[in-house]
Amino acid sequence: MTTRVWDYLAEYETERGDLLDAVETVFNSGQLVLGASLRGFESEFAAYHGVGHCVGLDNGTNAIKLGLQALGVGPGDEVITVSNTAAPTVVAIDGTGATPVFVDVREDDFLMDTGQVEAAITERTKCLMPVHLYGQCVDMAPLTALAEKHGLALLEDCAQAHGARQNGTIAGSTGDAAAFSFYPTKVLGAYGDGGATLASDETVAAKLRRLRYYGMEERYYTVETPAHNSRLDEVQAEILRRKLKRLDAYTAGRRAVAQRYVDALGDTELKLPKTVPGNEHVYYVYVVRHPRRDEILERLKTYDIHLNISYPWPVHTMTGFAHLGYEKGSLPVTEKLAGEIFSLPMYPALSPDLQDKVIHAVREVLSTL
Repeated sequence: MTTRVWDYLAEYETERGDLLDAVETVFNSGQLVLGASLRGFESEFAAYHGVGHCVGLDNGTNAIKLGLQALGVGPGDEVITVSNTAAPTVVAIDGTGATPVFVDVREDDFLMDTGQVEAAITERTKCLMPVHLYGQCVDMAPLTALAEKHGLALLEDCAQAHGARQNGTIAGSTGDAAAFSFYPTKVLGAYGDGGATLASDETVAAKLRRLRYYGMEERYYTVETPAHNSRLDEVQAEILRRKLKRLDAYTAGRRAVAQRYVDALGDTELKLPKTVPGNEHVYYVYVVRHPRRDEILERLKTYDIHLNISYPWPVHTMTGFAHLGYEKGSLPVTEKLAGEIFSLPMYPALSPDLQDKVIHAVREVLSTL
């Protein structure tokens, strides 16, 4: 049996009845767009985070883009973030007309080096955008202080950190807004695309609702500010409502798999993930490091284990962002990590047998390097 980083079929088998009932609920509701399921999910997701407002959107990329626009980010502005992230983080910034500005990450935990942020602030800086990467939170205290000091917006990219906490505070509840993806692989994943943006301020939330609906209010009549259709589908919203009730259980399952890796691989040459003190890691992905990463991945294929790299190409090195002018070596930690990191299989329904298969294969490959 081929083993991959993520698979949904075992989860689907367990939850099939509830998921199909979710579809039936929507189809029998009489409203297929902007209906009760979406309103219910928005209310429940906001409450889970202790935030006043949630606006359901069609994907995580637009959750970032519309979040930035609702905070006033646009052409000529700069947004400070990291290059060690999924490309959509930066694509969303570019989509507003703003310019992404990168700071490096810390080598031990892969998270934004907040000590570099203030030096990157210019008169054009409009927003700070930390990425809560791989399942744990960036240190928000210094970023909050910098945002207040310089009059900047603060948007959290929480696409990989559903339910993660820092000193008891849940990811997505600190900034002016927070963007989430519900892509199927996520800790809270839909059965298709989906996203949402949280906001405490009603004015920001109202802008988000207009931006997802052509620039209109909830009724189809007149455009106030031209925008696109970015609504979260009713079926996905109802599925997410059901799965939100199981989010803490999903996280517990991920932590159990992570602990199994620590127990079985902690004595090897692999550098295992480090949890920052005060953080509660949710292990969206289980990212390890080894200087002979590529060789390890090739050898694991002989065991029918096919793994991913998150991420092999830092965004600042991509052809599509060459115009930003970042030269090789400009973000040395990010670039070093890109040659060493890879992800072991991680999802709550990963069976003990598959865990054993992965652990055995990794240990065997490492022993022959």
